[in-house]
Amino acid sequence: MEKRNTAISICKAVGIILMVIGHSECPPVLNTFLYEFHMPLFFITAGYFFSLRYLDDEATFVKKRLKGLYLPFLKWSVFFLIIHNWMFDLGILNEQYGNAGGGVTHPYSWHQMQQNLWTMATAMGGYDQFLAGAFWFFRGLLVASVAYLVLFKIYDSAAARLGRQAWRQMAIPFAICATALALGAWKTCEGLRVTNLIQGGYREIMGIFFFGCGFIFKQLRDKYKIRWWTTAMFAAVTFAFSRLAPSSMEWNAGFVKFLRLPIPAVCGFLMTYNLSVWLDKHGGQLRRFLVFCGDNTLPIFVFHIISFKVVSLMKIWYYGLDFAQIGCHMVIHDHSREDCFWILYTIAGVGIPLGATYILRKIKSQTKSLIK
Repeated sequence: MEKRNTAISICKAVGIILMVIGHSECPPVLNTFLYEFHMPLFFITAGYFFSLRYLDDEATFVKKRLKGLYLPFLKWSVFFLIIHNWMFDLGILNEQYGNAGGGVTHPYSWHQMQQNLWTMATAMGGYDQFLAGAFWFFRGLLVASVAYLVLFKIYDSAAARLGRQAWRQMAIPFAICATALALGAWKTCEGLRVTNLIQGGYREIMGIFFFGCGFIFKQLRDKYKIRWWTTAMFAAVTFAFSRLAPSSMEWNAGFVKFLRLPIPAVCGFLMTYNLSVWLDKHGGQLRRFLVFCGDNTLPIFVFHIISFKVVSLMKIWYYGLDFAQIGCHMVIHDHSREDCFWILYTIAGVGIPLGATYILRKIKSQTKSLIK
């Protein structure tokens, strides 16, 4: 049995912490830098765990993806759907304050709630944007990973007819990545949409590419040498793109932003992986925290926005703001460019879900011990 690579868990921990930082209205330089790679990193780390055995056991792979992505999405989307109007009653949400662009959310009618439920179940959409804004990732990774398996089987079947089974290791993965990039270029250049995917499919297409990058990295891992200067180089390339040619996995990216994304995203992952390997060897308590964090990214994905409200209460008290500003999405916008509340938002967004997870598991473990 292959030894577990805890450096990947640390990579995921760094990615989820960066996601929370990105949602906290951190300084623009940091925000632009982390958006170059923090979401692609999750697709790459997921692709790292793809196994060739799934080519002959598709059902197991699809079941795992549904259990790990679709079911959590549906469960927590429905949860936030149920409490949406209650959040208005409590004042957590309101129609006065909203996101930085000025948009606000509204209470749902009974018809809207039913429609959102149908959209959740059938298209993995319809989730509460103000309480579950990161949930697009569940759909993106589910579609990307299953599409990767389908493309792999198509290319593998063609390779088998040519007697090229050895292409499974590298040639086919590279061909799939090239296909995803070609589709991404076509889509963004012509302004096309995948009409049966919420948001048009750009994130899913790029997800296929990054998922494939993760699988390729796994094949090359034993040959990959970590050096301090390569880590610095990857960081420099990522930072340079963030300043001169910024991009991200935003759903409505155009052709230029599509062209800008792959290089800094891959470099950002390699930078993070190099640092994660070092932390895995020297991290001590920090290492243990990051491994736990990387193994429990789901609670942070689900609850970091609602956890922000604790810090918003503190900010309202500190500046004497209108209490209704607690409804700001994702954080209170006033003074966000000159204060350091983004640090507190990050601590709350990561710490509250993780702390609750740790406590609940302790209680569950102790309960089982008492029953036995």
